[in-house]
Amino acid sequence: MAITQLSAAPSLTTLYPKAVLSGLRRKGGDLPDTEYSLAGVRVDPAHLAAYNRVCGFRLGDELPATYPHLLTFPLQIKLMAAGDFPFPLAGSVHVANRITQTRPLRLGDELELRAHVANLREHPRGKQFDMISQALVGGDVVWTDVSTYLRRGGGSGSSSTTDSTTDSTTEQRREPPAPTAVWSVPEDIGRRYGEVSGDRNPIHLHKLTAKMFGYPRAIAHGMWTKARCLAAFEGRLPGACTVDVRFKLPVLLPSKAGFAAFPADDGWRFELFGARNGKPHLEGTIS
Repeated sequence: MAITQLSAAPSLTTLYPKAVLSGLRRKGGDLPDTEYSLAGVRVDPAHLAAYNRVCGFRLGDELPATYPHLLTFPLQIKLMAAGDFPFPLAGSVHVANRITQTRPLRLGDELELRAHVANLREHPRGKQFDMISQALVGGDVVWTDVSTYLRRGGGSGSSSTTDSTTDSTTEQRREPPAPTAVWSVPEDIGRRYGEVSGDRNPIHLHKLTAKMFGYPRAIAHGMWTKARCLAAFEGRLPGACTVDVRFKLPVLLPSKAGFAAFPADDGWRFELFGARNGKPHLEGTIS
């Protein structure tokens, strides 16, 4: 794999429109054999505080496990904006995310960030691929993020695979658990999280822009829903853990979401669902 060392973080202001517009001409193909690396990264305390407030974490010098996803996001978009990336950003659905950290990251850590894409595979509804990001301290990988995307269209048609999203009609009939908390998700959370994360996908910002992509209203970012759920466990998790989630139906804004958590043999299980209709938004485990 070709490793390209970057001297500065890519500009999302420039890359995001390019990734959205140039991708409209893409029709598939192989994934690029490229990894981007950015060394000497230090966390801005003000940015961390803004992220913590938007996602519900307490203020402190320990990074939430989901926070480094924001640091690697510009590298991910640079990969997806490149001419050799086979799929458009618009229409590539984030269906799962798994984060593993071997120890807590802190404000004083100097990080090296890396990102590449791998594991292109068939899916009943199209193709899936993994965006893999890492954070290193002193040359050691201490944090790994695997974001799985689904590109719909031309799928295998097989229903035997276990690596897939569940049919939404089945999900809607499922009886949700009793919530341990009910959260009001405000109409502007997509814009607020977009301001902090740099992820200003139109589907998250306003009702009118979301309608252009087939949504009745703006929807919350999947990584915001994961972070909000993780914040509910703050103070109860070990420094080394894996947080694995499957994104189900989107959270339309505004809405009320029910959250439920259950102890498991090796950690926790948790769910986020519509407080009024029970439709599932997210299912996850912490181990």
